[in-house]
Amino acid sequence: MQAVDKEVLTQLLAWLNDQQKCWLATVVQTWGSSPRPVGSLFACNENGQMVGSLSGGCVEDDLLTKLANAELAAAGPQFFEYGVSTEEAEKFGLPCGGALHIVVEPQHIDPQARSNLIILTEALDARRCVSREVDLKHGRTSVRAVAKHSPLAFDPTTQVLKHTYGPRLQLFIIGAGMVSQYLAEMALMLGYEVTVCDPRQAMMDDFKIAGVRKIVDMPDDAIKTCANDELSAIVALTHDPRIDDMGLMEALTTSAFYIGAMGSTRTSASRRERLLELDVSLENIDKLHAPIGLPIGSKTPPEIAIAILAEINAIRTQRLPEVMQQLNAASAG
Repeated sequence: MQAVDKEVLTQLLAWLNDQQKCWLATVVQTWGSSPRPVGSLFACNENGQMVGSLSGGCVEDDLLTKLANAELAAAGPQFFEYGVSTEEAEKFGLPCGGALHIVVEPQHIDPQARSNLIILTEALDARRCVSREVDLKHGRTSVRAVAKHSPLAFDPTTQVLKHTYGPRLQLFIIGAGMVSQYLAEMALMLGYEVTVCDPRQAMMDDFKIAGVRKIVDMPDDAIKTCANDELSAIVALTHDPRIDDMGLMEALTTSAFYIGAMGSTRTSASRRERLLELDVSLENIDKLHAPIGLPIGSKTPPEIAIAILAEINAIRTQRLPEVMQQLNAASAG
């Protein structure tokens, strides 16, 4: 789940708490070129306030008008199509004759809506997956905990929408130094949830990046609690073995999709020897990316941050071998 989707759900809950009329729209299918993928969320209230996005074009304004005039989803959830003709696609900013199918739900007429949103937001805060099922024919919505993500599914015949909500990408940073500040700021721009852990209170006091969860403690327990999932990347950046090694010993036992540590080739070799002496298995040590980041000649803190994020992204998208081949070819040629 991306940051904007969490924002949509949180805002819906706030509107319901204020007893405002509000609606939730979900993209369930697209054709052609569409600016927003399936599963994207959009919400609005009776005052015309909007959060999230369906198309990046004129769809949102048109939808708001239809809702205000009770032309759509007046009595319950409803399926709706945008851009079914070339003229409509052009009118609503859907490029290349694109089409957009959405499900619109009036949250204020659903007696369970507030409870469901509380369950959703609490699960997301705890980095757990939740499945939400909407029965459009009968106007019923239910939520339940699930172990993992499933692709969004909408059955036009039964008019049932099944949508899994889950935690978004997280970057867990050990250490609150200068590289960490640049890395945290860039990761936030990319939609990551960012956690910074450092037992040194003075370092954390100087860490001024807004929107970051800060933990003043040794990293091992924090990693076990906050970053033991397949959507987390963990990086050790303190240069202090007493802190980094403690965090890495725990990180290497998690299901995090990326684990990296800053340091030179010599420092990385020494770290590997220390971890072996601390009874970390070779299999786990081989998960560690060190020296951290793509080898793009980074020297300054912001350059190092870019290299780290580039490597994390290459690992996440399973493109690292291809990227390294291109870098090696460029270096040789």
